Amino acid sequence: MCGIVCAVSDKPVLPLLIEGLKKLEYRGYDSAGVALYDPQPDGDQFARTRSVGRIAKLESALAKKQDSLSSAGIAHTRWATHGKPTQFNTHPHVSSGKVALVHNGIIENYQGLRDELIEAGYVFSSETDTEVMVHEIHRQLSLGHDLLEAVQSTVKKLRGAYAIGVMNADEPRRIIGARSGSPMVVGIGDNGGYIASDMSALLSVTHDFYVLEDGDIVDIQDGKITLTDINLKPVKRAVFTSQQSDEAAKLGEYRHYMLKEIHEQHQALADTLEGRISGTHVLEGICGADDQALFSQLEAIQIIACGTSYYAGLVAKHWFEKYGMPCQVEIASEFRSRKHVVPNNCLVVTLSQSGETIDTLGALKVAMEAGFAHSLSVCNVPESSLVRESDLVLMTRAGPEIGVASTKAFTTQLAALLLLVCAVCRHKNLSEEQQAAIVTELRELPALAAKVVSRASEFEALAEQFSDKQHALFLGRGSHYPIAMEGALKLKEISYIHAEAYAAGELKHGPLALVDENMPVVAVAPNNSLLEKLKVNIEAVKARGGKMLVFADEEADIENDKNCQIIKITAVDNIISPIIFIIPLQLLAYYVALIKGTDVDKPRNLAKSVTVE
Repeated sequence: MCGIVCAVSDKPVLPLLIEGLKKLEYRGYDSAGVALYDPQPDGDQFARTRSVGRIAKLESALAKKQDSLSSAGIAHTRWATHGKPTQFNTHPHVSSGKVALVHNGIIENYQGLRDELIEAGYVFSSETDTEVMVHEIHRQLSLGHDLLEAVQSTVKKLRGAYAIGVMNADEPRRIIGARSGSPMVVGIGDNGGYIASDMSALLSVTHDFYVLEDGDIVDIQDGKITLTDINLKPVKRAVFTSQQSDEAAKLGEYRHYMLKEIHEQHQALADTLEGRISGTHVLEGICGADDQALFSQLEAIQIIACGTSYYAGLVAKHWFEKYGMPCQVEIASEFRSRKHVVPNNCLVVTLSQSGETIDTLGALKVAMEAGFAHSLSVCNVPESSLVRESDLVLMTRAGPEIGVASTKAFTTQLAALLLLVCAVCRHKNLSEEQQAAIVTELRELPALAAKVVSRASEFEALAEQFSDKQHALFLGRGSHYPIAMEGALKLKEISYIHAEAYAAGELKHGPLALVDENMPVVAVAPNNSLLEKLKVNIEAVKARGGKMLVFADEEADIENDKNCQIIKITAVDNIISPIIFIIPLQLLAYYVALIKGTDVDKPRNLAKSVTVE
């Protein structure tokens, strides 16, 4: 995780650095720091300010420096990997008062490098893997290399993932950046050059970017930007112009980003579907100009994802196999760590909101090396590494999602996956009539989502039932079992209630032992062929004194009683009901978190984009 933002400009950079850190806080918020070129009385060449906690604490600590005229600086917001969140472990790290550095990623061979540097006389003040880099760059400078050469020599010694920004006090108008395995973009300004972990940090000053590739090094001097590879040979990268609005990532009238993003789901779904469906079918070319030629040859699908995206993949498995396409779904970190039997003509589908999830990127690489035929990414960020490394792409168009607990990114992934099912399975067992029926349901989806969200106050009232609870069970069947899993994840992420989901048929194989009057049990009950079996599971819970909270299709025949509260959800066709039924679970988790008094948008120990293993 972690986020970096660096700037060289003809204007004071501190306001931009602070604003950029706020935009990157979703990437990590254990601690944060800034280093500006500003010679100090003690001989240190950098004015460095670091604080443990949120960006607001750093901003308070910098209050007396807001009038700083420094035109070059680096900044960092941290999600701890090596070393606890303490001031000493907080970036930027400095070597001998001369070199300052910020880093996103993990250096696997840092211990050996650390031992070498200690033997050379360097003193370490932190527990981080990052500090070895700043000392090694300083050592290379002392050997006569210039800053670019010193960075190159250092990164060649590293094993792991990194995105770094480096300053040298002897060249105060210069910043070097380098990346391998961790994202980095270069902002192109009229009066400066900028480096950041993602574009959102720099949208207030530019919409034009270079997206660096692994091994790239960027040298920014007095507004001039030079790109090279790791051997310092010049490289060219296309200018990417971001269409993101800086306003889209602002909180507006909402109390939290999560609530804002839940309310934005109907529009995000409409945007995801726009231009991709006609009156009766999904249009050709939604994943690339030649997608139908490829899809017609497919014999299997392999979905790879992490966390919430993994649950979206599990729903899609039901859809693909309903219409005759074999589909496997695997957690990316597990996929990349084992050998594979590769099916013939198998499409690897990777799911990631950010497109920078390191395990998903690693799994894609493993899949291609193993001999899988083709790759397709379902992603929300067009400039991301995953998009660039995939053969085909299906963008979700969710817009910026700031809250750590994913909401609209999940529902738009499901909508995009259903489009993909239609595009692929019409070459299998999906008839024209079935496809037309799905398209009709998709067209109604945004309005149905808005209708559920409009009932938010009802779900807020339900949250009181969890005010004194520490545990909860979630139940679902078929394609709604992954929805129960996602609902449990939302509750545990932001309220810190221990919540687990089970396939309802597994209730009697162990989880039923946990059921008593203190264990709320939440069930997802669409009106489908599995409803009668689910009713049996509900009765089993009630017979043990458990309290049921059932989110049921309004046409499902389930009645309220003292141990079973039914919340009727708009009647909806089973094919799109997973997308609708997750919304009340999102709202329930949100309002429980409010009651618990947790930090909804920035839950403890978590970050939005997982760019480290």
